[in-house]
Amino acid sequence: MSRSLRCFPSVLLVLVLAGCAGVKVTAVSNNDYLAQRRGDVLTTGNLSASAVAALQVVGSDEKRCLADLPACREALDSTTGLRDEQRLSTLAELWLKEAQDGGKVMAAEARTDAYLESARYAYAYLFLTTRTPSQRALEDRQTQVRDYYNFSVQQALVEVFDRYRGRPPSPEDTQGNFRLKTGRWTIGGRMTDVRLADDRLLPKELIPAASLSFGGLRNQYRRDGLGAELVAVTARRVVSKGSDEIPWSETPFPAITAVARFPGETLEQVLSTYQVEVIGYDPYRQDSVDMAGVQAPLAANFTSGYGLWLARSGFARQSLLTLVGRGEVLERPHVYLLQPFDPDRRIVVMLHGLASSPEAWINVANEVLGDEELRRNYQIWQVYYPTNLPLAVNNQAIREAIEQTLANFDPQGTAKASHDMVLVGHSMGGVLSRLMLSSSGDQLWDAMLGSYGMQGARLEKARAKLGPYLYFEPLPQVSRAVFAAAPHRGTPFAENRVSRWAAGLVKMPVSMLNRFKEVAQVLVDPNAAAPVALVRPLNSIDNLSNQDPFVKAAADLPISPRVHYHSIIGNYTPDLEVLLSSDGVVPYASSHLAGADSELVVPSWHSVQETPQAIIEIRRVLHEHLTGLASPKVATVRAP
Repeated sequence: MSRSLRCFPSVLLVLVLAGCAGVKVTAVSNNDYLAQRRGDVLTTGNLSASAVAALQVVGSDEKRCLADLPACREALDSTTGLRDEQRLSTLAELWLKEAQDGGKVMAAEARTDAYLESARYAYAYLFLTTRTPSQRALEDRQTQVRDYYNFSVQQALVEVFDRYRGRPPSPEDTQGNFRLKTGRWTIGGRMTDVRLADDRLLPKELIPAASLSFGGLRNQYRRDGLGAELVAVTARRVVSKGSDEIPWSETPFPAITAVARFPGETLEQVLSTYQVEVIGYDPYRQDSVDMAGVQAPLAANFTSGYGLWLARSGFARQSLLTLVGRGEVLERPHVYLLQPFDPDRRIVVMLHGLASSPEAWINVANEVLGDEELRRNYQIWQVYYPTNLPLAVNNQAIREAIEQTLANFDPQGTAKASHDMVLVGHSMGGVLSRLMLSSSGDQLWDAMLGSYGMQGARLEKARAKLGPYLYFEPLPQVSRAVFAAAPHRGTPFAENRVSRWAAGLVKMPVSMLNRFKEVAQVLVDPNAAAPVALVRPLNSIDNLSNQDPFVKAAADLPISPRVHYHSIIGNYTPDLEVLLSSDGVVPYASSHLAGADSELVVPSWHSVQETPQAIIEIRRVLHEHLTGLASPKVATVRAP
């Protein structure tokens, strides 16, 4: 054999070995790229690429590490080959992985301990390493670790709450402060500017906002930042039999954002402590928080509490039952505050229409809460009222409910919230809003009672009975209003066969029927040869007819010259010119108001308030209101 042939196997072996050691390149899809860059224990259930890389530095891998987590964490703690950021972020992820994988197998206190350890290491990474959060602002890893912190704080608090549900964590708890022991940890807690409904300090439930998803809401609004986004549930029911006793309720589902601080000024001090301080904030009042000398944005969820309130309200069913006098009948208006009262935010009062409820404003209210500037400057009150009652009765009762609510929260009437309020009313709610901004003079009295020819004691008795309903002045706290699909001059729709049939189903509370019986006895002169009877039945559907005497008289009442008002009108008859058009229920001619600052006609059925165009218009008006209040040179009084 020649020398060249004898050398061939050796050359071939060298080539094969060289080929095995080469680097190969494969294409990665966009989805795989993102999964590799951003996948972690929260999104995929597996360790992140950053954590796997850190494990390789200490001679381990994901499988071996997860098989013996204590030893793996000890190796990470003791190695000198990792920067603090790599070490702390990986330890935060490993503790979170342990808590998640433990599930129901792990003892409750041990699982809570693991979540607190994860939060502690995440806190150390975020605030106690050489680089500040702002220097890492564009890094994926910082976003991941922030999420570990938020999720771990959330889970630890919910688990501790479940263990202490229904009983105070410490006997000396009087101001929402508490101190308790769980596993190796001692947790101290306090609330900052968080007031629960009816001053109840212990919620019945503590629900992570991230666990809630809502059908019927177009958007869910939140603010990115630090902290566990929670909903504190203080009442099982939104509407209860006792709702009529006090005409207002603060939300039973307030939003809370909780952060956890670990005592110590150095990294070593924080990592050696088993003390943690949990602070709950009202995210409507606070948008940032000081953490270890760093000002961090406070996370918030502005939709979850509102969505939960609507989902648990039962409004839709009760509003229909109330109309026909069945079920737990609503007898008088109730004001619902969608967040704890804030004296520094202007109030937007929303009034729904016939056979409806606050659910009429599902997306309107949510979109206002989702607008950063509007959220900072407004608070929303929704009035739930019995739509089976006549307009005159509801006008007087809603006025009283609003004024009593203001008197409760701002007795001196000096807060910003008590001035320059905005009324937003749909359909019947728009008619009621207009009445609350009008001066009656003698117009209603003359129109309603002029034909009865009352004199002397009988006249005085009638004034005492009917005066509160027929004599009124504008609410002084309101300076702007939006009327959506409001039948200011009534509607012929109330006279058709179906409406007349529906009017026959309307039932009023016994107390109201007795009151009307007393009124009828005053009006009808028993000595007259031909006593004058009541002209029409007294219920809400009849009241909305364009033939109703009250509506006819009220249509021409003057609106306060200090009030700016706007109209939103639906057009469901596109083939007709605007002046002859209708939203299917209310004619344009009835919704149109001369002197309005603006009028928007939207291609829509009667429920125009929920259309995107109407929501944008309402938001525009609210912004305009703020601009006018902030600009002293802008006229704030409309010419009469």
